[in-house]
Amino acid sequence: MNAFSRRGACPALSAPMQTGDGFLVRLNPVAGGPSSGGLSPKLLIGLCESALRHGNGIMEVTARGSLQIRGLTAESAALLAAEIDALAIAVHTDVPVETGPLAGIDPQEIADPRPLAERIRAAVEDAGLTQRLGPKVSVVVDGGGQLTMDAVTADVRLAATRTDAGVRWRVSVAGDGWNARRLVTADEGSACDITVAALRMVAEKGREAHARDLTERQLVSLAGWLCSTSLREAPPSVLPDISPSRGEITLPPMVSPIAGVGKEKPAPKLPISPPEGEMSGRTEGGASRKPIGLFPLAGDATALGIALPYGSMPADKLIALAQHALALGTSEIRLAPGRALLFLGQPPAANHPLQHTATALGFVTAPTDPRTRIAACPGTPACASGRIATREIAETIAAENADILDFTLHISGCAKGCAHPGPTALAIVGGENGAGLVVNATAKALPAGYRPGYDAARGIGRVAAMIRSARHQGETAAACLTRLGPAGIAEAYRQTEKRK
Repeated sequence: MNAFSRRGACPALSAPMQTGDGFLVRLNPVAGGPSSGGLSPKLLIGLCESALRHGNGIMEVTARGSLQIRGLTAESAALLAAEIDALAIAVHTDVPVETGPLAGIDPQEIADPRPLAERIRAAVEDAGLTQRLGPKVSVVVDGGGQLTMDAVTADVRLAATRTDAGVRWRVSVAGDGWNARRLVTADEGSACDITVAALRMVAEKGREAHARDLTERQLVSLAGWLCSTSLREAPPSVLPDISPSRGEITLPPMVSPIAGVGKEKPAPKLPISPPEGEMSGRTEGGASRKPIGLFPLAGDATALGIALPYGSMPADKLIALAQHALALGTSEIRLAPGRALLFLGQPPAANHPLQHTATALGFVTAPTDPRTRIAACPGTPACASGRIATREIAETIAAENADILDFTLHISGCAKGCAHPGPTALAIVGGENGAGLVVNATAKALPAGYRPGYDAARGIGRVAAMIRSARHQGETAAACLTRLGPAGIAEAYRQTEKRK
């Protein structure tokens, strides 16, 4: 086992990553059958017990729905891997091709994405791309329904859509369900072909490359390639899914999908106005729903979503929850994007007592829980890069300022911003000068003001007090922040107690 993996790579079971509290491994369990996509309660209990023996007992579910185990040593990581093998828990080691947590069992989904996902996995393997692509290159196949994959970024994403010709797949690259670059809408076979073609282009650029590094010419060729074989309906002079109210874009002449690899600059942003309505990238049914609460399945069955606060819980609490679920008749526990677990198989009458137990143990059982509005990395002491105690700050803010949290607050131990790479209304970022406040930007931006790290929650309390006194009737806290502006927000954040 390679115990020392490069930071920024995926810390798979075979390549743990060094962190502030030891080594970290990430697992993506393989579905156990055509209707299964998770672990039995007994298997989850066994996995947690192994984590207690060999790590520090902290378990995490990531924003993408992977399971992480922390606090390992090089030696104990090998023992953990052996015990996982003994439990017969198979984990993905190939290019991630991800489907939604209710794939195949959601009566509201447009199409079951699993057959296409398996087809893509096989095609990627047959093309010899598994070893040529970097560890963070991924594909999303989204069948729609109650829990979409809109919030999950991917190099290639395929989303089911209904057309007059039946179900088709919208193929996009480099982004999430709202900002990925649309290429084509095609049938299943064609969608698989263009996915492999796009991944082949990425592989030609090296293991550090992603779909965002493809050139404009390459993206046009991917779209035009299917035109030349009559695999899409749109004319070759335009990209499909362009907002019709803003006109069309004339593309260069069609070229081979592998022409010019590595010879051009990455594609610039197209001069397209912001997409409208369905063009925004939202799948049928609207915005992504949090994987928390009850989700009706076929018949009288339901899935119960329970989240881990900030994606992290001690293994003994997960064991207690899984044991209660087992006693109530739960047959399967699925990992869900959004740092959650889905409990399936239990009778409807078991959902309330299971929620009650989860609440008592400290899990998130309501989508309105203020902790769902805070993205917080492990921070100190868990992460070697962290400079502030992010989770302690998050808990204080959630307890004291739930009424103003109608926006995402990012609390980052350092400027890397691992918990939320995108911009947020407010971010607290650990640095040499303490806890910096970043307004309407990513954690990498220059802070507008600082407080000592131990006092960051008090600073947000000052901002919250300003919002309460300044916002208009019916105005959201997010809109109030925009109106107040960065200077006023920073001044409130820096404000100290007045001496009596």
